[in-house]
Amino acid sequence: MRDDLLRYCDEALVAMRDMVVELGDQLANRRPDLPGANSPFAILTHCLGVCGYWASSVNLGRVVPRDRDAEFTATGPVADLAARTDALRSDLASWFAAAEVDRPPANPPEGHSDDRDRAIVATQGSVLLHVYEELAQHRGQLELTRDVLRAGASGPAA
Repeated sequence: MRDDLLRYCDEALVAMRDMVVELGDQLANRRPDLPGANSPFAILTHCLGVCGYWASSVNLGRVVPRDRDAEFTATGPVADLAARTDALRSDLASWFAAAEVDRPPANPPEGHSDDRDRAIVATQGSVLLHVYEELAQHRGQLELTRDVLRAGASGPAA
């Protein structure tokens, strides 16, 4: 099961990396003209932060530095982000391998008081499932963001 979950996470990261690379530096760093929208670069940067935080810092107690607020304003060359994504994919595999899926997380976050939040941090396995949940959600967000940006770049539909 753990290997299947890792495969799904890896596939999501590869798909997001490839979307950002395909958009190129200009479009990947652009925010759609929608309230609160994030750029593709920021969405993928946020996903890297999510993976490090939940799979390593929360689950294993191995702190991966993170500036969550900065994730949403991140910009830069897509080649650098692609390289960081590939490095994270390798880290994610080692974090998944080190997880003891039936044990509680080593460093659960504060403030998880409702039933859903408690379920996320019940075991290291549930935390890994949450990592995939986040990646699946943000992959969809990135697909929509890409489509909106491409439509805007090509002008109005005829």
